[in-house]
Amino acid sequence: MASFGWKRKIGEKVSKATSQQFEAEAADDKDLGDDDGANWVLAAKRRKEVLLEDCVRKSKELKDEGANLAENMRYREALVKWDEALQLTPEDATLYEMKSQVLMSLHEMFPAVHAAEMAVQRNPRSWDAWQTLGRAQLGLGEIALAIRSFQVSLHIFPMNPEVWKEDLSWARKLQVQQKATRTESVQALAKGEELVQESIPDYDFESDEIVAVCAAIAEKEKALSAAKTMVIVSASGTVETVTEQDNCPATPDETLFIRAR
Repeated sequence: MASFGWKRKIGEKVSKATSQQFEAEAADDKDLGDDDGANWVLAAKRRKEVLLEDCVRKSKELKDEGANLAENMRYREALVKWDEALQLTPEDATLYEMKSQVLMSLHEMFPAVHAAEMAVQRNPRSWDAWQTLGRAQLGLGEIALAIRSFQVSLHIFPMNPEVWKEDLSWARKLQVQQKATRTESVQALAKGEELVQESIPDYDFESDEIVAVCAAIAEKEKALSAAKTMVIVSASGTVETVTEQDNCPATPDETLFIRAR
């Protein structure tokens, strides 16, 4: 009866040449796997670049369409196009600056200021964004802020005659007028207070006329208090007015039961 011994290890009978060939094929497969991984990363990166290029191209088309609509005074439609473009390229400062201009044309100053501020945040070196922000602030009556924005625009582009001659010059004139108006208001208020104070007469309560009037009033009160009157109603219903002197008071009899002063 045959006896079974321990099991041999797997691969024990594999020749050395076969083992070397297997190891070489495994290395080749590993290299192919690494190449596939690298190709996948490159493909994903390229796909992302293509998608970004498509977004930029589509955004530019929408921007140009909005600009044409704005030139034809179709402002609401232009805003729709630019909002769609901002969904594709949210960091485009030019789109926000164009939106601000159109919103000012629609007399929507608060959104115009907000859009211009977004443009300045995206591109602080844009002189036209600062100029548009200054104009929007001027529309809100924020003259000091507008002057600062125009100054920043000129700091970026000092040779811009439009900002020098039109925007900044006009803002400074408005600032002078505003200061003059405030000064006139303060003066008018002060003058009104002076008139109110002058309208109250300054009586001399120690003058001879005032003393004489007070003495006459006192004598009249004294005469009235000396002669007192009272109304007496008898039991039979008779009404009688009796003058009562301080030195000889009149005492009604027992038949009187109602007395009124």
